[in-house]
Amino acid sequence: MALFSLQNNLFPLPMLNSTFSTKSIPSVTTRRATIFGSTLLLLNLPNLNSTPLALPQLLLDDELQQQEDHFVQLFQDTSLSVVFIKDIELAKVPKSFSKGAVLDEDEDAKVEGSGSGFIWDKFGHIVTNYHVVSKLATDTSGLQRCKVFLVDAKGNSFYREGNIIGFDPAYDLAVLKVDVDGYQVKPANLGQSNNLRVGQSCFAIGNPYGYENTLTTGVVSGLGREIPSPNGGAIRGAIQTDAAINAGNSGGPLIDSYGHVIGVNTATFTKKGTGISSGVNFAIPIDTVVRTVPYLIVYGTPYSNRF
Repeated sequence: MALFSLQNNLFPLPMLNSTFSTKSIPSVTTRRATIFGSTLLLLNLPNLNSTPLALPQLLLDDELQQQEDHFVQLFQDTSLSVVFIKDIELAKVPKSFSKGAVLDEDEDAKVEGSGSGFIWDKFGHIVTNYHVVSKLATDTSGLQRCKVFLVDAKGNSFYREGNIIGFDPAYDLAVLKVDVDGYQVKPANLGQSNNLRVGQSCFAIGNPYGYENTLTTGVVSGLGREIPSPNGGAIRGAIQTDAAINAGNSGGPLIDSYGHVIGVNTATFTKKGTGISSGVNFAIPIDTVVRTVPYLIVYGTPYSNRF
């Protein structure tokens, strides 16, 4: 195995066709009498020999439809906060390069990899994995670029160059900044990871193998895992999930049933020699991200590196 970075609702029962009468009961109904005080109530009930109402099935169908509608709405609301990141290498440094723009992928540029991320705030800060943008973070040639594809709050697609402003290899986290002037972007809703339970539902949104806005579902499979970090150390407290994560999902959000980000999808074990996910996937817990990212935005380095 190799590690690859990358309400229950209560439903009212249908009302039975009931009438209260002191007349004789038609032959198609059964006779059942109940005495309330001095009044005799005769209740018309369906013939027991007739086809029974499939109430359990109706209730099940309704519940499944509500669950499906919830998943659809969850994706529609959350995907607006997810971005697609392309790692681009230029053939030569351009003589002029306007701020916020980025070259198209043509003979002068090639895509070296891709990943995901999510919008941190309305100012255009993007959170992703360090390993997604490591070439940009360590570039000394001026040839590395990062192209970020976003969707604004109205559903309009656009892209901008992403500038790296901070990174922390120890936690495999990085922050990009894009120019969002003229657009109203939707920051992700942040949750908590300290109260997660094994077995609860979770969802991953990202861009596996370049297929944009892909939703996968699963459960929290384990908590408190330890996975390797890009700097050779260990990331402790990782979330394990069986929601499918593949190349290109890295940096994207792992969310709960309420659409809150509970982790950053980071790595998966792959079947040896195939590169195919084994279903053992990991995310950096959001509590770790919340502690780290503000320092990266303000100082460019993690808190621990400033002392």
